[in-house]
Amino acid sequence: MQKLNLPEAELKIIKEADKQKVFDIIRKKYVVLTPEEYVRQQFIRYLINEKKYPKGLISVEKQLKVYDTEKRADIVLFNTSAKPVVIAELKAPSVNITQKAFDQAARYNMNFKADYLIVTNGLKHYCCKLDYENNTYSFLKEIPNYENL
Repeated sequence: MQKLNLPEAELKIIKEADKQKVFDIIRKKYVVLTPEEYVRQQFIRYLINEKKYPKGLISVEKQLKVYDTEKRADIVLFNTSAKPVVIAELKAPSVNITQKAFDQAARYNMNFKADYLIVTNGLKHYCCKLDYENNTYSFLKEIPNYENL
């Protein structure tokens, strides 16, 4: 897999039926190792190890409805009151981050009303803080630590 702009974390990878699978520490199961899944697994470990997000407050592929269509948010981070505080949209490293990715995260966030949106392809990371009162957002220089949410 491609080197990412994240601290490299050790992943448990197995081969099953000619497919590589990686152990997802949140879902507690092996999933097919795609480039996007590789970003997700490295990013989850970054959030836990570097940004101190509690593992128990992270949800992966959280189901939601958008305009009567079932969708899944890549990562949703909650606070201790079970309120979603961060929505993260992940792309494979080969996918450029465009407005389309931000639009996708924003659509998902209509359900969650999280305070932060993150979009990353593992190479470039964008994080913005939403201000619902003034209907604005601002990009942050880095992803906040859990304690600063």
